[in-house]
Amino acid sequence: MPKTTGKREKEKEPIGHTRKAYLGIRSMMFHNEIVPDQKISYRWLAERLHMSQTPVIQALKWLEFQQLVRHEPNRGYFTAPIRRSEVEEIYEVRELVETSLLPATMRRLDDEAIARLQSALDRHLQAAREVYLYDRLLKDMDFHLTLAALSGRRVQQQVLSNLFDLLYLKYGGRILFSTSMDSADDDHRALFDALQQRNLPTARSVLRRHIRRVKVHVLKSLDQIERAKQQVAP
Repeated sequence: MPKTTGKREKEKEPIGHTRKAYLGIRSMMFHNEIVPDQKISYRWLAERLHMSQTPVIQALKWLEFQQLVRHEPNRGYFTAPIRRSEVEEIYEVRELVETSLLPATMRRLDDEAIARLQSALDRHLQAAREVYLYDRLLKDMDFHLTLAALSGRRVQQQVLSNLFDLLYLKYGGRILFSTSMDSADDDHRALFDALQQRNLPTARSVLRRHIRRVKVHVLKSLDQIERAKQQVAP
């Protein structure tokens, strides 16, 4: 029975050229080469990714299943427009999921787990913000997903991973750069210290404050983008 389930899971994943196209499109979305509310040209993507249009279309179908793009009959594929309410909801769900995992994480926090989390924190702090800001976002995500993985709760970890996909791919990394890097560093350090000291109330408070602070910055950035659009509108 487990073998059959594993086979079905593999069949659901993009493979071969389709997977290459899928990963390539994800990278372009993250780096804002494909922006929200944009029509997606099969030919352009195929030329950029140096492949035929068939795997590109298959990859877009997979991204549609993940709700990262949408398909309109007789018109093709589009990225979704920015919706402030959705971004706000994503951060609210993130707070619920991540804080709910802390007790399980703390129960499993042995020396090996502490070392894993320390390594993820170090990678985040060492990422060169001046040269490659996107790397900071990836390392930030890695820290949070590592923390979630240490809980052993695979379903909730997958939910959190999907939420990061919505933020980083559907909306692009651009809006997330409004967050203060220094405050994020301080929050991550404080969270690590609280976990290492087995102080659950402090860990929960720090994590909740961190996610809410990031949400405020991102929503402000979205509001600025919307105001700028209105100023240039005819």
